[in-house]
Amino acid sequence: MNLTISGHHLEVTPALREYVLTKLDRVTRHFDQVVDINVLLTVEKQKEKERRQKAEVTVHVKGRDIFVEQAHEDLYAAIDQLMDKLDRQVCRHKDKLQDHHHQAVKRMDMPAS
Repeated sequence: MNLTISGHHLEVTPALREYVLTKLDRVTRHFDQVVDINVLLTVEKQKEKERRQKAEVTVHVKGRDIFVEQAHEDLYAAIDQLMDKLDRQVCRHKDKLQDHHHQAVKRMDMPAS
C-alpha cells in the first residue's frame, strides 16, 4: 500500500502524520485491498475564520477510487470527520463486493414411475 500525506499552505508535522496514520489504521483494518492512499491537508487562506482547515483523501481500491473531503475550523476535527466518512464509504464498497445473492436450492426432480 502506498501512502502519501501532503500539506497545502501547511507543513505536515510528525505529530500530524502520526495522527492521520492512526486514523487510517481503522479503515485499512476493515478493508485490506487498498492499493493507494493520498491525503491532502489544506489551510485555506480566507478572510473568515470559519471552516478554513480542510482534509481530503483519495483511496484507490481494486476497481474504484473513493474520494472524501471535509472542512472544519480545527484540522484534527476535520480529520476525525473525514475518517468517519471514509470508513462508511469503504464499508459500503466492501458490502457491494460481497455476493449477497446466493443460488436458490433447485427442486429435485422426482423420477417418473
